[in-house]
Amino acid sequence: MQAGAEKFIQLQEELMAYRKAMNSALDIILEREITEYPIFIAHQDTFDAGIPIIKRHEVNGNWNINVSTLEEFIQKKIIQPNKVNAFKAAFKSPQDYICFFVLSELGAQFIYLPRA
Repeated sequence: MQAGAEKFIQLQEELMAYRKAMNSALDIILEREITEYPIFIAHQDTFDAGIPIIKRHEVNGNWNINVSTLEEFIQKKIIQPNKVNAFKAAFKSPQDYICFFVLSELGAQFIYLPRA
């Protein structure tokens, strides 16, 4: 297995440790109809988007987690206007999946992890 693939699997395992908190936040977002496109931002330093919900130093983890929306990503030009339709088409149901925007040594990428 290549180093990049191993890092990706490790990243998935680390993010799954936060699943209970993510599921709770997603339920609130969906109940209140805040957005159809919730995005969790996983980062290790600081990131100027979203609302911080988990601070890694408070949970002895490797990741800070912010919760954001597609609308904020468009406003802050993280997703360019010409890419919005492609993002929406690729977006997986928040009833079933957690969408993460991950900033790591592998770069910035969107990943989806199952909620269950």
